[in-house]
Amino acid sequence: MTESRFHFSEEAPLRWGVIGCGSVAEKKSVPAYKSTTGFRVDMVMRRDAQKAEDYAKRHHIPKWTTNADEIINNPNIDAVYVATPPDTHKFYALKVAAAGKVCCVEKPMAPTYEDSLVIYEAFQAKNIPLFIAYYRRSLPRFLKIKHWLDNGLIGEVRHIHWQKTKAPNEIDLSKKYNWRTDATIARGGYFDDLASHGLDLFVFLLGNIKNANGLGTNQLDLYSAFDAVAANWIHENGITGTGSWNFGTYHRTDKVEIFGSMGSIRFAVLDEAPIELENASGLQVLEIPHPAHIQEFHVENIKNYLLQESKHPSTGKTSLHTSWVMEKILERS
Repeated sequence: MTESRFHFSEEAPLRWGVIGCGSVAEKKSVPAYKSTTGFRVDMVMRRDAQKAEDYAKRHHIPKWTTNADEIINNPNIDAVYVATPPDTHKFYALKVAAAGKVCCVEKPMAPTYEDSLVIYEAFQAKNIPLFIAYYRRSLPRFLKIKHWLDNGLIGEVRHIHWQKTKAPNEIDLSKKYNWRTDATIARGGYFDDLASHGLDLFVFLLGNIKNANGLGTNQLDLYSAFDAVAANWIHENGITGTGSWNFGTYHRTDKVEIFGSMGSIRFAVLDEAPIELENASGLQVLEIPHPAHIQEFHVENIKNYLLQESKHPSTGKTSLHTSWVMEKILERS
């Protein structure tokens, strides 16, 4: 790879600012940025001053603000992580692009393909790295599955199926406000939040999708977004796929099976469960735990990409495709 235009080290780290410090930033992401050698988190933003100050103190971050512009336009901040609800991603990401700074945006990239495209093109126009937090592409358990597939351990892949169900939670049943089930922010509800992880992962494992269809409905009338979605798709290489996501069932399930000409692979996208390989050699079951801070490998890969040491699996380009797939599934509903 060519020489990096980014120069940072443990002694002179890349200084990150964080916009949005809610539940995802609490354990999954920001601690991973803080623990990555060569990275430092210097400032966080949240609109609620008391919560912003509390977060900064608990995570030992020197500065906090209620104004995102104080991070984006700060000459002492080199890169920005946007961890706000999806309907604000475009607003903040375009400001980061205008400021010419490296950016990582939480998934999904934006609520619509159109908004995702605007974000992608803004960073492309300035040749600025854009990452999206589809961190499962970097996790060891899914890299093991990709190794099995790439090495033909189940022969030619024919089909993939994912079933994801869960019961309504207390917030759903109380009908209290939750942006994740607000149709104006996430039309697909939990589908937008959770299924995007799996569909993005399937593209990583099996290649781009050339067509997708689906339908969504609301069966429980607990919130405005969909609570049930079903879909089918086909990858560019001819592999077919189906999925169903229902958020009003009695049982919680998270089951994926990839069917091949010489075997199958079973795993969960969201739950911590063993991965299974079954073929003529028998059944292999592996437990590969996630790291304490699940975005650790994703963030490490950002560092490696910026130093030109390796490519990153989740960029604006790959995530734009995921946004397209999500939109195709729901476009007729």
